[in-house]
Amino acid sequence: MQPIIEGKPLLGATYLGEERTRFLVWAPFRQQVEVHLVAPEERIVAMDAVGGGYFRAVIDGVEPGAKYLYRLDGDVERPDPASRLQPESVHGPSAVVARDMDWESPPFGGLPLRDYVIYELHVGTFTEEGTFDAAIEKLDHLVQLGVTAVEVMPVAEFPGHRNWGYDGVHPFAVETSYGGPQSLKSFIRACHERDLAVVLDVVYNHLGPEGNYLHDYGPYFTDKYQTPWGMAVNFDGDGSDEVRRYFLQNAAQWIDEFHVDALRLDAVHAIYDDTPLTFLEELRIMVAERERRHNRRIHLIAETHANDPRLVASPERGGIGMDSHWSDDFHHAVHTLITGEEQDYYCDYGSLEHLTRCLRDGYSYTGQHSKFRGRRHGLPPRGIRGERFVVCVQNHDQVGNRPQGRRLSELASFEQQKLAACALLCSPFVPLLFMGEEYGELARFPYFISHGDPDLVEAVREGRRAEFPSLTAGEEPPDPASEETFRSAKLDWSRPHQTPHSRLLALYRELIRLRKNLEPLRQLRREQSEVSSFADARALAIRRWYAGGEALILLNFGEDRATVELELPSATWQKRLETCSEHWNGPGERLPKRLTSESDELTRLEMAGHSAALYDALPVVED
Repeated sequence: MQPIIEGKPLLGATYLGEERTRFLVWAPFRQQVEVHLVAPEERIVAMDAVGGGYFRAVIDGVEPGAKYLYRLDGDVERPDPASRLQPESVHGPSAVVARDMDWESPPFGGLPLRDYVIYELHVGTFTEEGTFDAAIEKLDHLVQLGVTAVEVMPVAEFPGHRNWGYDGVHPFAVETSYGGPQSLKSFIRACHERDLAVVLDVVYNHLGPEGNYLHDYGPYFTDKYQTPWGMAVNFDGDGSDEVRRYFLQNAAQWIDEFHVDALRLDAVHAIYDDTPLTFLEELRIMVAERERRHNRRIHLIAETHANDPRLVASPERGGIGMDSHWSDDFHHAVHTLITGEEQDYYCDYGSLEHLTRCLRDGYSYTGQHSKFRGRRHGLPPRGIRGERFVVCVQNHDQVGNRPQGRRLSELASFEQQKLAACALLCSPFVPLLFMGEEYGELARFPYFISHGDPDLVEAVREGRRAEFPSLTAGEEPPDPASEETFRSAKLDWSRPHQTPHSRLLALYRELIRLRKNLEPLRQLRREQSEVSSFADARALAIRRWYAGGEALILLNFGEDRATVELELPSATWQKRLETCSEHWNGPGERLPKRLTSESDELTRLEMAGHSAALYDALPVVED
């Protein structure tokens, strides 16, 4: 079955050249729709009803930059649901946009997922200026770091000038405070010129509360389901074919027009769909067709907390066929081992066994009972390759949804931060770094908004307080509507040049370099790895092998020294890195630079507290 958008004209305003623009809108709730051109010259043009609730008009004398609204039934006026630009924010008129761009030649072909090292950033706080143009100036830092993919938090137009992006209400329009659509294209082109893939975070499970005018046009939402953010998007009720067309065209826009290499789909567990061919499956079919059409790799990465491998299983095996998905269990397992926290969902973690299972299976919970949920959780991901899992030790949610938005740099010692970096970058999964993590940024990342509705602002304040009912005095969340809260989240780009931040940055660079150059680390083959835990010592040993080469990763989450005994294959092992080395601003190395293991003999190693080490080996050649 072909996606519903194939052969259909684009929604919204499409500039046709020669001062002519086509307008197309789906408004089945309306009998009459007119285009109210408000600038540069005001006029009103009736649209033709063309069937299925659609209205269309081709208007002469309308060029890029022209501002317009839709007048509905001769009464209410609203922005275009498929607006490409909102120059006066969410409540103002939409603008016609030229969609041409001089792209790189030859075009960037994308990267296989196994080569992704993702760097998540929020445009507004990544730099002091908070724009795409300013972010371009930092791309060489990312290249030197070694990351291969830049994940941009949502850019859909949101109310005001500061927001995480998940309150967007114009999915097709690029946030004006970031620079708008042409600036995003320039940013993506600059990434591609540096061989960096671009992942765009898109939100198809809900829209924000302010400036959301889709209700005035048609049945975009349903009360059949409820999400944590209100009514669900209508993907399976009356009119849902056209709702799908809307969101599928949005996804196609980022791929076709903006040359995005992957879409990160927010909270797919909140996309409710009871149809035989679900929206996610139709999206996957559409993206596969565009891969063939554009001859480049395009990936779909789903965010979920469901631990459901069917998301990434192939359609031939009864799966949905997403290319990868987030595994929150990795974060939770590492975080609790380092911080000892037990509140909320962290009560389900905290032992070496949780991290051992996650490193082995991709999830910590594959059907075991979850205390937090009060039921069994997850399914075994049998036969699912390592690149199907995206893991992290920090991301916008895990940092920003803490009361104060504290990063790991505040919660853990310097030695523990290095240990977490090694656990992440030596894992058999796709790693994700949150902006500033690589040098131990101290700026917090609290939740922030700039809604214009005072009642909504107060509701958000109360909602944030209610999320953390047991806080002590002085621990209340900062005011999400305060500009100072937003400014406090901006990265301090002087820190990477200061000690010990510069040493942590150098460690991240070296770990990423080793990940790329040591074949057992580069090949994300879970079936060619083995995890041993030493519960008394709070230590783990991970063996990963490929094509005759082998890597040994040692992780000690305990504060005290740990003695581990391993049965290793006969080989000579070379130490590539030990996090407690003075070179990495540590107290000093404890492990030998080289070691030789013999068959049927245990190798005994003594590790420093809160440390990690990496060895690699070639088999011993027998005489």
